Amino acid sequence: MKKTKWKAAFITLGIINILIFAVFAGMILMPSKDQPIPKKVPADQEDVQFHINATKEDLNKMINHYIQKEGLNGPIDYSVYLKDDVELYGTIPLFTSNLQLKMTLEPKALDNGDLILKQKSISLGQLDLPVSYVMELIKNKYKLPDWVSIQPNDHLIYVSLQKMKLKSDIKVRADEFNLKDDKIKFTLLVPTN
Repeated sequence: MKKTKWKAAFITLGIINILIFAVFAGMILMPSKDQPIPKKVPADQEDVQFHINATKEDLNKMINHYIQKEGLNGPIDYSVYLKDDVELYGTIPLFTSNLQLKMTLEPKALDNGDLILKQKSISLGQLDLPVSYVMELIKNKYKLPDWVSIQPNDHLIYVSLQKMKLKSDIKVRADEFNLKDDKIKFTLLVPTN
């Protein structure tokens, strides 16, 4: 009988050890109550979106730095400033002289994230030339990025932000472009694969 009590005690102690180990292992493997369980990200998930609020001052610095860095001025200097509207300043060679240009454009963000800059006013020295003619001169004389197209007959400039080349294939989408209230919002789309 002593042998059976000893065997029973040994088996009971073994079962208790196994139960304690199982409970301890279960507690280690269970997620914390405060920590959410991470979800697996599917391989075909869309781009990660970062929403950015910008100011006219910041964009003025960036635009004109980009014009200088990319060498877009070429033989003709021009600059762009955001005030209550988009203002383009530059010169246009006409015959043997350079005429001072100032064009004011009203921006509008499109649903697809691109921008339209609709011509509001234009002055070219003291000349009174048709807007489509002046815009055609700008189109032919100014070096512009591939993603900016001037449409002289429609009196507008189309800024295709979707075609703008950025590092790491990042894309930009304009969500709001209200210069009067300084509400400028963009979304950066960063690819995840």
